[in-house]
Amino acid sequence: MQVSYKWLKEYIDLDVSADELAEKIERSSVEVDSVVKPSAGLKKIVVGQILSLEDHPDSDHLHICQIDVGEDEPLQIVCGAPNVAVNKKVIVALPGSRIADNVKIKKSKMRGVPSFGMLCALDEIGFPKDVVPKEWADGIYFLPDDAKLGDDVYDYIGMNDELIDLDVTPNRGDMLSMYGTLRDLSAIYNKPVDLTYNKLNNYSDTSSEKQFSNAANIDAVKSYKNRVINNVTVKPSPLWLQIRLWNAGIKPINNVVDITNYIMIKLGQPMHAYDLDKINGNNITVRNAKSDEKIITLDEDEVSLNDTDLVIADDKQPIAMAGVIGGLNTSITSETKNVVLECAVFDPIKVRKMARKHVIHTEASQRFERGVDVNNLDNVLEEASFMINDLANGDVCEDILAAVDHREKNTNANISLERINHVLGTNLELKQVIDIFERLGFGVKANGNELDVDVPTRRGDIHIDSDLIEEVARIYGYDNLPSTLPSGKTTIGMLSPKQQLIRNSRNELQALGLTHAISYSLTTPQKANMFLMQDTYETDLSFPMSTDHSVLRMNLVTGLLDDVAYNQARNVKDVALYEQGRVFYEDSADQVRPNEVEHIAAAISGTLDNKRWNNAPKNVDFYDVKGILDSYLNSLQLNGSIKYVATNRYPEMHPGRTADVLVHGHYVGFIGQVHPRTAKEFHIKETYVFDLNLETLIDLPKQEQQYDLVSKYPSISRDIAMLVDENVTNQQIMNVIVKRGGAYLTDVNLFDVYNGKNVPDGKKSMAYSLTYQNKKDTLTDDEVNKAFDKVERNLVKEFDAEIR
Repeated sequence: MQVSYKWLKEYIDLDVSADELAEKIERSSVEVDSVVKPSAGLKKIVVGQILSLEDHPDSDHLHICQIDVGEDEPLQIVCGAPNVAVNKKVIVALPGSRIADNVKIKKSKMRGVPSFGMLCALDEIGFPKDVVPKEWADGIYFLPDDAKLGDDVYDYIGMNDELIDLDVTPNRGDMLSMYGTLRDLSAIYNKPVDLTYNKLNNYSDTSSEKQFSNAANIDAVKSYKNRVINNVTVKPSPLWLQIRLWNAGIKPINNVVDITNYIMIKLGQPMHAYDLDKINGNNITVRNAKSDEKIITLDEDEVSLNDTDLVIADDKQPIAMAGVIGGLNTSITSETKNVVLECAVFDPIKVRKMARKHVIHTEASQRFERGVDVNNLDNVLEEASFMINDLANGDVCEDILAAVDHREKNTNANISLERINHVLGTNLELKQVIDIFERLGFGVKANGNELDVDVPTRRGDIHIDSDLIEEVARIYGYDNLPSTLPSGKTTIGMLSPKQQLIRNSRNELQALGLTHAISYSLTTPQKANMFLMQDTYETDLSFPMSTDHSVLRMNLVTGLLDDVAYNQARNVKDVALYEQGRVFYEDSADQVRPNEVEHIAAAISGTLDNKRWNNAPKNVDFYDVKGILDSYLNSLQLNGSIKYVATNRYPEMHPGRTADVLVHGHYVGFIGQVHPRTAKEFHIKETYVFDLNLETLIDLPKQEQQYDLVSKYPSISRDIAMLVDENVTNQQIMNVIVKRGGAYLTDVNLFDVYNGKNVPDGKKSMAYSLTYQNKKDTLTDDEVNKAFDKVERNLVKEFDAEIR
C-alpha cells in the first residue's frame, strides 16, 4: 500500500522526513519497499494556458498552439492531442525540460513548423497508465482554472508528495489503511491523532427498506449491510480526491465509485456501489454461484463461475464476485440516479481461494484476505454516506439493511510484568507497559503486576500473551532491547545418530556408483498408490497447483522412475539413481496430519560399467542390484542376518524377480525388477529398484565395530555339488549347511547352478564352497572331514539330495 506522507501529516504532527519515517515504520511495524517522490527527475514542467490554436497546414491532426506560460511572449507549441482547447490550462514541458523516463524536450520542428516545448498528458510526466482517468487517457490533461501561470505543476496534481510503499504482512491487515497506519504511528511516536468519523445530521424522508431488500448465506459472510442513496449526481471527483486515489495506485472513475475506494484507503474497509435501477427485482442475495454461471466484471472480462465461488446476485444473475470485484451489469455510470452501498465482511478463506482460482487480485480482495474489522461497518457506512451527500448531492436513507449483523467481542489476554521483562530481557516498569498498551488503543486493567488487556477487534493479529509481548517490544523499540550472549554449558557440535546414519547412507550409495536424485514430494494419486510397503490412506492437497502434484507421495520409487524416463528420453541409457527422503502415510481417512517416514530407494537401468576396449559392459540384473543393497546394508553394521524372501505382493514389480528384504526377521523393504507393464507406463527400459524404510533401519540394533585379528592358522576348503529338486532354494540349503557345518565353518559360497544337458528333468545342480578355519589352532583333515560329512548327510536327509 502506498501511503501519502502529506496525508499522514494532516492527522499527526510529524517532525521527521519521509525517509526517516519509513525507516521507523520498517523497524517497528511492517516492511517498507520504497519511498518515492513522483516529481523526482522531472524538470521545467509548468502551468500554461492555450491562447489560440490553428490547424497545422501539413497535417490533419496536429495543431499549432500559442501558450502563455507567464513570460513576456507566448510559446508556440505543436500538439497532436485531440482535446486541445482554447483557454484551458495545461501541463507544459519547456525546452530543456525532463519528463518521464528522463526524456529531454528540445526545440524542434513538427513538419516544418517550429515547436518550443510539449503539452503533456499525465502518463508522459510519470503517472502509470492504469491510474490515469479515462477522460484523460487519450489526450492532454487540463489543470484547475485557478492554477497560476508559470508555476511548477507538481503541487496541483499531487506530485510534490512522498509516497511510502508499505509491504504489509498477512497478519497486519489493519495497516492497509490510513487510519490503521496512523494508529501505529501515534503509538510509536506517542503523539495524539484524531481519527473520528463523519456522520450526517439530516437524512431523506424515504427509507432503504421500501426500495430494496437483501439476504445472505451466513456461512459465507460475517456481516452484510446495505444502504440506499437516491438522486445522486454522478460526475468526476474533485481533484483532491483524484490525487488521493492515483497516489495510492487507484484510477479515479467517478465521484461515487471514487468515494468507495477512498473509504477503503482511509478506513481499510472495502465497499461497493450498485446502480439500484439495474438490479433485477431490487433484491440481492449473497450465495454460492451455480455451476457454469458467468459474470462480466468491471474490467470487462467474462468469468466462468462454479459452485465454490461466492457471489452477490439479484433475482436473475450474479452482479459481483463477493470481496473480489463487481459486475459490469450494475456498475455506476453518469446515468445512475439511485445507489445501493454495500459494506460487508466476507469469509477471508473463500475470498482468497476465489481470487487465486480466477487470478483476480484486487485491492478489496487483499484486505478481505487479511481480515477487516467486523465491528466498524456502521462507521464506514456513515462516512461514505456523508461523502456521497456532500460530493454527489445524494439523499441518504437513514435505515441500514443488515442481512447479517455479526458483532465480535474484543480479545482479552492476560500477562504479567515479570513475564514481559523475562522474555525481552528488560527492566520495564508497570507504568511503562500500561502506557504502551494505552497508546495502542488497548484497554488495560492492572492487578498488582498482572495485566488484563482488552484488544479491539481491528487488531485481529493479537490473541495470546506472546502477541502482547511483541507489541511491547516493537513500540518500546527493538533497538532498545538489551543484547545478551547465550549462557550455559558449551558442547561440541555434532550430528545426531540418525543424521549421521543418513549421511553415511548417502556416502555409501554414492561410493557404490549411484547418483543422488531429489524428486517432488507431490505426485498424482495413481503414482502415490504404487509400490506401497504398507496399507495407508493418501493425503490429498485441498488446492493443488496442478493435477500432477495433488497428492503426497507414499513411495520414492515412482519419482526415481520419472527421473529414469527423463534421462532415457534424452538418450542417457545408463541411469543409476538413489534418493533419500520422506514418504507420507495416513492410518485413517480422517487423520489430521500424515505420518512422515524416512525412506531410501534406488533405481538402476542399463549398465554400471564403462565401455572399454577390453570390456564389453552388460546390463545390470537382479544380483547386481542385490550386491549393491548387500554392501549398503552391511555398511550399517546391523545386528542380525539379512535375508531376501521371494514375493509377488507388489503388482508393479516382476513377480519372479522381486524379494522382500528382512533384517533379523524385520521387514525393511523390497528389491527387484520393475514389471515390464509398469516400465512401459513410465516409458523406460528394464529397470531394477529397491525401496527401504530408513526409519526401521535406524531403529534396529547395531553392532559395535571391533577389530578382528587375522588368523595366523590356514583355512581348509571343501567343495560339494548336488542334485536337488528345482523348487529347493539356495536359502534352504544355506540354512542346513550353516546349521550343521560345525564351529569351524566360517564361509559358504554358492559358485555354480546348472540345469540342462545331463541333468534330469525337475532337477538342478548346485555347487558350494565351504571354508573351515580354527583361529586358535591348526585344523586337521579329520576335524574338517567329520564336519563336512555331517553336512552331506543332512543335505541328503532334508532334500533327498544326490551328492555328485
